[in-house]
Amino acid sequence: MEMSGVGPLTAALRMQNVVQSSSRWAQGQQYRPWTLRSLKLQPLSPVPSDIEISRAQTPKPVDQLAQEIGLLQEETEAYGRTKAKVRLSLLDRLREQPDGKYVLVAGITPTPLGEGKSTVVIGLVQALSAHLKLNSFACLRQPSQGPTFGVKGQRGQISTHISMLEISMLINESFNLHLTGDIHAITAANNLVAAAIDARMLHEATQKDKALYSRLVPSVNGVRRFSPIQISRLRRLGISEIDPSALTPQEVSSFVRLDLDPAKVTWQRVVDTNDRFLRKITVGQASTEKGHVRETQFDIAVASEIMAILALADGLGDMKTRLGRMVVGSSRSGQPVTAEDLGVSGALAVLMKDAIKPTLMQTLEGSPVFVHAGPFANIAHGNSSVLADKLALKLVGEDGFVVTEAGFGADIGMEKFFNIKCRASGLRPNVVVLVATVRALKMHGGGPNVSHPSILSNLSLVVKGCSSNLRKQIQIAHLFGVPVVVALNVFKTDTQAEIDLVCQMAKESGASDAVPCHHWARGGRGSVELAQAVKQAGSQPSHFQFLYSQETPIVEKIRMIAQKVYGADDIELSPEAQAKIDYYNQQGYGKLPICMAKTHLSLSHLPEKKGAPTGFTLPIRDIRASIGAGFIYPLVGTMSTMPGLPTRPCFYDIDLDPVTEEITGLF
Repeated sequence: MEMSGVGPLTAALRMQNVVQSSSRWAQGQQYRPWTLRSLKLQPLSPVPSDIEISRAQTPKPVDQLAQEIGLLQEETEAYGRTKAKVRLSLLDRLREQPDGKYVLVAGITPTPLGEGKSTVVIGLVQALSAHLKLNSFACLRQPSQGPTFGVKGQRGQISTHISMLEISMLINESFNLHLTGDIHAITAANNLVAAAIDARMLHEATQKDKALYSRLVPSVNGVRRFSPIQISRLRRLGISEIDPSALTPQEVSSFVRLDLDPAKVTWQRVVDTNDRFLRKITVGQASTEKGHVRETQFDIAVASEIMAILALADGLGDMKTRLGRMVVGSSRSGQPVTAEDLGVSGALAVLMKDAIKPTLMQTLEGSPVFVHAGPFANIAHGNSSVLADKLALKLVGEDGFVVTEAGFGADIGMEKFFNIKCRASGLRPNVVVLVATVRALKMHGGGPNVSHPSILSNLSLVVKGCSSNLRKQIQIAHLFGVPVVVALNVFKTDTQAEIDLVCQMAKESGASDAVPCHHWARGGRGSVELAQAVKQAGSQPSHFQFLYSQETPIVEKIRMIAQKVYGADDIELSPEAQAKIDYYNQQGYGKLPICMAKTHLSLSHLPEKKGAPTGFTLPIRDIRASIGAGFIYPLVGTMSTMPGLPTRPCFYDIDLDPVTEEITGLF
């Protein structure tokens, strides 16, 4: 009798243990409040170089940072001590967690030097987290490695992209070099497609249908089977049979012949190096290619459509679908040929499976940053990834802030952020921070195209610049129903009268607030006023709306952007552009959003036209499509997709100490 009670008691204890274990597991899966420890930043005068600033700071180990912001140990994959990939499983764990506030940093039409949007992002996030003690995350694009060894971006008050002022890491140089290998993965995937295209054209040109079929569907151990990706192609061709021996000769021919027209291949090879001699090349000159020679070109790696896909995908499944949809050219009968048709989309997904995870880093003051994707801002949309934003919005919590950046001026990067990125992500912004500088406003007011900050005060030029370009860019943001805070990136040469005038005129032009920012010299403390203004604007309702609906015809979408955003009277389509529109409509691409490819140096198509030009007609010389990424891009001018090296590239100044392994001259 005594023994008979042991079983039920043991079972009860085991059940209790299971319940307690399940409870602990459930608690571990819940949102974790932040315990972020900020790093002290000691501003110096004069301000040291970016590399000196970064090396003087000791970053937190990335596993500590991850723990501080509520990441589980199994949700990170460390790459050294100061950076880590974050797994997408986080989205499932925190799917019930409300998002934080979503802030976009855009800018007025810039000078050729840039106006410091990226530094404003970092300054704002540091002010929010380190000084206002609000959870905040920065989401930035990954810069291309190519220009690192080409034209050196001047700093001080001059910034062409993201400098070391913004990111602190143990191996400082990795941000502008390999980082976690995402661009290398894109390069490998892109060039696999290019190799598949040329190989397929060669094999189709040199083999009969029967020989092609026997090689594409070989007998393995006496059995012939279609691969899953080949079965997908059969379905697209309307062939239901899955027994290779049962296809008719006509079905075999349709299956094996993509019949790509060499003159209509649109896919290019890429490399992440500035190399002007790859802008036009000839391939297939070896005797083994049997005379199948054609002209093609290389682009810089970040111009690849795969980069745009990485930035817009919302998961592995979506990325794989988009990769398969990429159109690489046309058949001789005019039909689009895709990566899925080539049979390569599954392999592309394998190459990109780690690149889809955002990279976690930190600012100089220990605030978290996601660095992920860096598509061109002309032929693509110029924003960091949807996934980085979604992960960050969950991590900061309902009262936190996620700050991201749009490339170029608000007329380009912000418009694409709203009409392309927000349409793809389903996310809705709460605030736009519009970055301006006195030097750029003077240029838009009729002053010279600057190469350095102006040391001469000129209130008249500032007034003209504010009443033209600044006012227009504020109006563009209001088209989308989002409140605007103007951030004046202050230079040491700006006078107080100029600063006060810009802030006053910005508010008169409809900005919710306008504040001077001193983050370059003072770090997050120099952007506290901006952080307070953003917090206040974020508490107000946002009435976000798209500029156009998906159903709007392609021509009307282009016209709406030209007229409402750029200020054009109308558009003028070339015959080539009109023919492309007709073709895209025929193929069912008419509902895709528009990604305008035009100069960033003017609201118009003419770089020399500053301020807010009117009375012009926007010429559309050609129209192309990134079907995998999911947009159509009209070409307003000639767009270079491969930078070149100058007479004296900055690699002359780059060196490595073999004893200390310290790099010099990179920034």
